[in-house]
Amino acid sequence: MLRIGVMVSGGGTNLQAILDRIDDGTLKNCEVVTVVASREGVYALERAKKRGIPAVVISRKSFDTIEEYDSVLIAHMKKFNVGLVVLAGFLSLLGEDFVKAWKNAIINIHPSLIPSFCGKGFYGIKPHQKALEYGVKVTGATVHFVEPEYDSGPIILQKAVEVHQDDTPETLQKRVMEQGEWVILSEAIRLFSQGRLSLNGRKVLISEGNNTITNEEKSDRCAGLRGDIC
Repeated sequence: MLRIGVMVSGGGTNLQAILDRIDDGTLKNCEVVTVVASREGVYALERAKKRGIPAVVISRKSFDTIEEYDSVLIAHMKKFNVGLVVLAGFLSLLGEDFVKAWKNAIINIHPSLIPSFCGKGFYGIKPHQKALEYGVKVTGATVHFVEPEYDSGPIILQKAVEVHQDDTPETLQKRVMEQGEWVILSEAIRLFSQGRLSLNGRKVLISEGNNTITNEEKSDRCAGLRGDIC
């Protein structure tokens, strides 16, 4: 059983998507064992409460140093024997100690096709505003392993989402979330739980039976902007 710790900063829609995929059997042998929020009052905490999942607020602002913050996070995740940490709309930067403690076992979902519209300050509605301002025809979502810098880790999966001419940042955000984030976040967790992810430098390798393909090759096999993960 893969024990998952989910870290959140807002409403928890990606947390809910993970729970839904556990419920429908897509994520077999997976369990969310704890939820950590970066601030009080977020609806993700209510989602956890409704499911009976232990949840706690651990705020970066409560600690003088990143090392102290990391130490408390590490202790909490170890208490629940967490095997995979999922950043599901989590806005605080993790320190080197925490990232090392779960090396190649922390994944993040970002609402753009990295390396576009990412990095410090690109969260919430901002990536979608910038995508529309730039005039891109395609945006999307990215799941990547986490390193101590924002949105800098090796890419696991990406999914393209079409930009419509009449889009607002809000309509684009909703489409990217529904067609991109909810799909590939659960898929990345599934692949991790099956031991099918490995790293060769910055390239994430995805094993399929006796074969291993790169994430770029996997993307090439998926046709269409709205095609399912293949």
